[in-house]
Amino acid sequence: MSLTVADAVDYKGSPADKSKTGGWVPATLILGIEIVERLSTMGIAVNLVTYLGGTMHLASSNSANIVTDFMGTSFLLCLLGGFLADSFLGRYKTIALFALIQTMGTGMLTVATSLPQLRPSPCHRHDVNCQPANGFQMGILYLALYLIALGTGGLKSSVSGFGTDQFDEKDDKEKAQMAYFFNRFFFFISLGTLTAVTVLVYIQDEVGRIWAYGVCSVSMFIAIITFLLGTKRYRYKKSAGSPIVHIFQVIVAAIRKRKMDLPYDAAMLYESTSTPEAMTIQHTQEFRILDKAAIVTEGDFEQHASCSAPNPWKLSSVTKVEEVKMMARLLPIWATTIIFWTTYAQMITFSVEQASTMERTIGNFQIPAGSLTVFFVAAILITLALYDRIIMPLWKKWKGKPGFTNLQRIAIGLVLSVIGMAAAALAEQKRLTVAKSVGRNTSTLPISVFLLIPQFFLVGAGEAFIYTGQLDFFITQSPKGMKTMSTGLFLTTLSLGFFISSFLVSVINETTKSNATAQGWLADNINYGRLDFFYWLLAALGVINFAIYLNCATWYKPRKPKSAIPMETLHNGYGAEDKC
Repeated sequence: MSLTVADAVDYKGSPADKSKTGGWVPATLILGIEIVERLSTMGIAVNLVTYLGGTMHLASSNSANIVTDFMGTSFLLCLLGGFLADSFLGRYKTIALFALIQTMGTGMLTVATSLPQLRPSPCHRHDVNCQPANGFQMGILYLALYLIALGTGGLKSSVSGFGTDQFDEKDDKEKAQMAYFFNRFFFFISLGTLTAVTVLVYIQDEVGRIWAYGVCSVSMFIAIITFLLGTKRYRYKKSAGSPIVHIFQVIVAAIRKRKMDLPYDAAMLYESTSTPEAMTIQHTQEFRILDKAAIVTEGDFEQHASCSAPNPWKLSSVTKVEEVKMMARLLPIWATTIIFWTTYAQMITFSVEQASTMERTIGNFQIPAGSLTVFFVAAILITLALYDRIIMPLWKKWKGKPGFTNLQRIAIGLVLSVIGMAAAALAEQKRLTVAKSVGRNTSTLPISVFLLIPQFFLVGAGEAFIYTGQLDFFITQSPKGMKTMSTGLFLTTLSLGFFISSFLVSVINETTKSNATAQGWLADNINYGRLDFFYWLLAALGVINFAIYLNCATWYKPRKPKSAIPMETLHNGYGAEDKC
């Protein structure tokens, strides 16, 4: 067995020694920075809606949209982070840089929430004379939030990929460890979320937001120092360049040759002789329009000092074309998982708003509204533990496979989210009945907040399945050189889910107002609204989406790169010398 990792180097650029680099120790240091990122981002997000409404005096729908836009932007910026990691910085530098940016953002948020000049005068937001925050005050808040979003985007695009880099896929022992890394990864970041929705939210409500956000800044700074201490232990994998550029090269080459006919024999398509045999991918019949990028024509090669090489914007190898096809095959699954995260968005916005109107006391202790998401996180942890310790061993014994496939886990997550929205609608109907009987302006309704537990638990259990399923699917089913981009692609489902939530809230808010006095489904005071109708709408959309997903999952055929023999010489004479 080799003592070095073939495709990885150490911090000096030498082949990575297995005994001195990689494994669970450096992977744990990488997990540590992700735990703190979750602590900061979720600690801010789950309780932000109460700050926007109670302190900044914004309407419920506006507050919800600010939270979902913040979260959506965080995950959308993962594409930027992935591009920088692949093209310029590498995963290690990307993590360090964007962790520092997030530290700056949380520090600025600490200042923004502590200075009286940066928030409006105290009042009850439903009073006629209560003034919301002005443009300057909201501008400072936005600047802090979107610095945090930028930091989150850069971090999340590289953390999971850099973690898997610490394990050698060609080593059976390390490959088995990497298989468990995905579940461990999500389990530990869920611990960060759990700390955020309990300890951090309590500090925000009972001690002060300045202290809570200060904890976020200090924790991230410590995490950065810890991360840097592992520099000598990490394995670094060289980037093959931006996969986005490679994708565009294939598309441009295919468009240039769109009027040409494909050869009758796929063996006549171009394959680079410089591509290692183990890295080549066999030709497939899907998306044949892209195969035209591999047709060799006059002028496709450029002459260099002692050799000729193909112009990548005019000619792509079969392997490059097949890599783009692999990414294209991911898109239907990608599109049908977005609606789950639209459902998820309600757990940190309107569900928290519901909780703020309900009885939350246990003895002399009052549970912060934002801390109700503890049941959401608990569901994730319990589900992962049961799956890891009970379901996987039983499934392996029964079916001979170590647990559900990634597509099966995604399907389970989608089903649970639909049931969760139905439970949320029923709970809201009960809450509104109580509000109507005792008076809609009652600040605390005589109904227990624990009525909301089923919706948190069902959607939380759904996230445990769908997050691990998506992460596994997008990393294992993508080409080797595009794993960072595929992670970013996965995280855009979260981003689009939040943005769709904002879009739906805006549309529903406008269309359900019958006149100037009617408040619609999503009223500023939710006791006057019909939030249950909104939840039923999301449940219906979830059912339709699940039906589409089943068709996409049936169509999808899992593929992994397979070895193929490169063509040494093509019939037209090109390709014999393409290695400079």
